[in-house]
Amino acid sequence: MNRENKCVLRAGAAAVDISPRKSLFLCGYPNVKRDSSGIHDPLMSSALFLDDGARQAVFIANDIIYIPKGLGRLARARIAGATGVPEGRIMITATHTHSGPLTVARNYPSADSVTPAPDADYVAQLEDGIVQAAVAAVRAARPAEAGLAAADAAGVGTNRRVPHGPANLRVPVLSVRDAATHAHLALMTVCCMHPTVLHENSTLVSGDFPGLARRYLQRHVVGAGCPVLHHSGPAGNQSPRHVTRGNTFEEAERLGTILGKAVEKALNGVAYRTALALGFAGANVELPRRNFPPAAEAEADERASRERLERMRRDGSPRAETRTAECDWFGAARRSALARFAANGGLDKAAAACMPAEIQVIRAGPWSFIGWPGEIFIEFALEAVRGFPDAFVIAYANGETDGYLVTAEAVAEGGYEAATGLFKSPESGDLLVKKTRELLALSGNA
Repeated sequence: MNRENKCVLRAGAAAVDISPRKSLFLCGYPNVKRDSSGIHDPLMSSALFLDDGARQAVFIANDIIYIPKGLGRLARARIAGATGVPEGRIMITATHTHSGPLTVARNYPSADSVTPAPDADYVAQLEDGIVQAAVAAVRAARPAEAGLAAADAAGVGTNRRVPHGPANLRVPVLSVRDAATHAHLALMTVCCMHPTVLHENSTLVSGDFPGLARRYLQRHVVGAGCPVLHHSGPAGNQSPRHVTRGNTFEEAERLGTILGKAVEKALNGVAYRTALALGFAGANVELPRRNFPPAAEAEADERASRERLERMRRDGSPRAETRTAECDWFGAARRSALARFAANGGLDKAAAACMPAEIQVIRAGPWSFIGWPGEIFIEFALEAVRGFPDAFVIAYANGETDGYLVTAEAVAEGGYEAATGLFKSPESGDLLVKKTRELLALSGNA
């Protein structure tokens, strides 16, 4: 009898409301003073605990823009101390909603003079919420069954810069149920799409379309009390920009419903198992620092980018194209600021706060979930799992990289994403791919 047949599954899940308790700056769009005026849908920290009888794992998904590496480290240590689950078997992620509070303090002056420092009380609330959700999930453990299906999320977005360019709308759906009653204990999904239906003119706290997909699933599929963990896959160049009809809550709900119905349909094909062996692998990678141009050159590029945007606005260019040009100007302004501070070592502390980049692999039966930090182009994830059809990359996991990791083509093209990273591209993404493929080749015996 192999180990898989001996590993009778226990699982638990829980969710804690991490919505801000007072008006806070909403993070995600530069140069706009955007303080929250209320809550449209609650932000949640949602946790899933898995136990095969010998090994345990915890996933915690949070409706927030980033998980700072330091906060993740503290939360994992607290969870390990309270539950006995080793820190390296705990994955903490951010959905990357752009309608939640700021969580990351930058260690250098920014081109954006509007964005404040993170609210210390909220950062503490977030950490406590993560820990509370994880501990409650462990305490709720019971005999369980789990199965995986793949949903088709076509309609929630496309490649951000090239609508018909590389994308991945295949959404793995891990369904966990009570072994005796078959009632849903948790759903966990991975969707490679920026949650940016809502823009800077929206001042209500929201999980954006992932939060509204959860609401659909809880109302129509799994029940109001069932935690739904939404992880963002690598979505650095993935966006709803080219499919939305506007930047409204109606549109966020429309896309959330598309995703929710796709998950609902996929659940019809789930084959459940009560034995599920867990396995683990991981590595830390030092990403190479980027070289910035002289400040004068970067400032000239910023002016040219602003002039192009103003021309497009005057000419009445299409909305999606104008938004891309606006983001390119945001990126050029950030690159200009970074270039000024890079010359005298001003970015050393910022880069050090992100390193090392952690790669985490949690295997559940035949399925592998890979945690990467930061904002990463989809091409890297597609290459990392090539030949591993049951492996899925989760981004914004256990830290962030203060900017994008982009392809060689994006570096050559320029634009918002290529302008904003602290780390060298494509070399940094290539390192994640290489090490991940090595870990996947070994993780079956982890």
